[in-house]
Amino acid sequence: MMIRKLLNFSFYVKSLYFLSFIFMFGTCKKSPEIEINFPQFDSITDIENNSYKIVKIGNQWWMAENLRVKTYNDGTPITNASSEELWKSSAGAYCLYKGDERAPGLLYNWYAVTDSRRIAPIGWHVATEADWQQLEKYLGISDTELNAIGWRGNYVANKLKAHGKTNWLADAEFWPNNASGFNAKAGACRKHDGRWGEPGLSQTGFWWTATSANSNEAYYRYLDYRNNHVFRHSDLYQCGLSVRCVKD
Repeated sequence: MMIRKLLNFSFYVKSLYFLSFIFMFGTCKKSPEIEINFPQFDSITDIENNSYKIVKIGNQWWMAENLRVKTYNDGTPITNASSEELWKSSAGAYCLYKGDERAPGLLYNWYAVTDSRRIAPIGWHVATEADWQQLEKYLGISDTELNAIGWRGNYVANKLKAHGKTNWLADAEFWPNNASGFNAKAGACRKHDGRWGEPGLSQTGFWWTATSANSNEAYYRYLDYRNNHVFRHSDLYQCGLSVRCVKD
């Protein structure tokens, strides 16, 4: 009997506590839930049926891999300029960095990037300066830095770079987290005179924009294994850089 009375009394006290809690806090507004946006992935193919992973970052769909097509969309082959002389003398051209199959995609000069026959998959285009800036702003680069020449956006590069020391040689301070899903890999570059850019794979990555800076140069982006910023500048059309595309 005593146990039953104690249990009944305990239930009574708990009920009063619960009703008091509702009275005091029941009319309070619900705290807003924290929204977490995880990258959304899909895939597309180019004219040669090469498959590419794509990722939604903010309101944009980006290729999450470097372009590796060797044919324009009308079926015309892009010049494979493997030698220095052929590279210097070609209009639209591509190459594989030092012929190394580990390279993450092909390098293209700007003539191929902007050729009217198009190298981007159907429904896509080579990323413009405006596309890159929209991406950078979403990832944290301020309005005052967007148009700056040089290194911009502290730790933004880490959100773009792919994981792993096979992709980027990095100390702890610069270790990539690929938070955006952009999955940038270090593919190095080719200079306007046909020489290979050094240091090479796992250390530097360069990406064209489809936007000219003047009559001889176009804007590009550069990531380095020793830096967590994004470098913005322009270089000669004859240079060979990686390419990323954005959905139209």
